[in-house]
Amino acid sequence: MKKIRAGLLGFGKTGSLVARELLNDARFNLSWVIRRSGHEKGKFASKLLDFNYDSARVYAASQISDSFHDDHPVDVIIDFSGPSGVSLYRKPVQNGVKIVSAISKYEPAQISQIREYANHTAIVHSPNITVGANFLIVASRLLQKIAPHADVEIVESHFKDKPEVSGTALKMADALGVEGERVHSLRAGGIVGKHEVVFGLPNQTIRLIHESIHRSAFGQGAIFAALWLQDKSRGLFSMENIFANILGGQSFY
Repeated sequence: MKKIRAGLLGFGKTGSLVARELLNDARFNLSWVIRRSGHEKGKFASKLLDFNYDSARVYAASQISDSFHDDHPVDVIIDFSGPSGVSLYRKPVQNGVKIVSAISKYEPAQISQIREYANHTAIVHSPNITVGANFLIVASRLLQKIAPHADVEIVESHFKDKPEVSGTALKMADALGVEGERVHSLRAGGIVGKHEVVFGLPNQTIRLIHESIHRSAFGQGAIFAALWLQDKSRGLFSMENIFANILGGQSFY
């Protein structure tokens, strides 16, 4: 099987773990990494992550021009950088490169740009790219169809310095038709990410929970999405779309 050439945007706390997952996966060749700052310019992600070979040279975003993508072609770009990473999509999209975006919050103009790019290539966008969190959304929608009159509350827990409400929790609220005041946040210690959907019924309570115990789960989810994209030519997809496709087109919406 021919290896999938991947480029990675972002090399922070989560991005570096995603890079490790890609370097460990025999189905992928991590060709390069682009990060915002340039203090690791010219180094290899593999060496920075303690592998004993040179792979995935690190570049600063300020170094990237259209010719970069012609000189360093990839099959898929995985984005764990930030909303501004969209500005680096234009040339790859023209070349038919597929995109996996795990960015939590885009501005409306950036969402519009992604929708336009999806007319030319295949893109998966999910604010939480883990398989488990998206399965939680699908399972919650299914339970809501069975028990439409249940009270629904969402609780999201993260590390103490996370300032904003979880983008995943907001996506869950939107999918379930839950108002914002029914999304509750807990900040404590170094919690990676935990989401709980509580269904209140007469005489019983149902709790559906997903917890990321290590950030490597984000890399594994990105790999799952990138593999699924390989035979797609264009379109904007979510992880829920992927699950529905795998289940034979069954819809939960």
